[in-house]
Amino acid sequence: MNNKLYESDYYHWLQTTAIQLKRQDLEALDWENLIEEIESLGRKERAELRNSLTILFEHLLKLKYWDAEKERNERGWKLTVKEQQIQIRRNLADSPSWKSAIALLSEQAYEDALEITKFKTGLETLPEQNPFSNYF
Repeated sequence: MNNKLYESDYYHWLQTTAIQLKRQDLEALDWENLIEEIESLGRKERAELRNSLTILFEHLLKLKYWDAEKERNERGWKLTVKEQQIQIRRNLADSPSWKSAIALLSEQAYEDALEITKFKTGLETLPEQNPFSNYF
């Protein structure tokens, strides 16, 4: 029954699962989908952190190296940097265990930011190694 509910009405499945957990009704729980949902939360949180890092590094690269557009866009880029720094700090405060993965996530995010920034700006002489590892 619960598996069908998960497939047909996700929100109702969430509400039902929460009630079952509060009541500690372990027999009624849809364990397979509950486990899947919990695992997906971790993947989503990781993706959000990596995305924030990518956006942060992209805008830091533009601030430091894209002089042609700096005068017109500097304020917006700085705002985006600040917003991403705040978001990253919040994520790390909410889930301190991400701190152990931040170096790898930063490396991956910088590679993405480098690719995006090169595409957007046409600049090819951007640093291959991340010069911004202390921005969060």
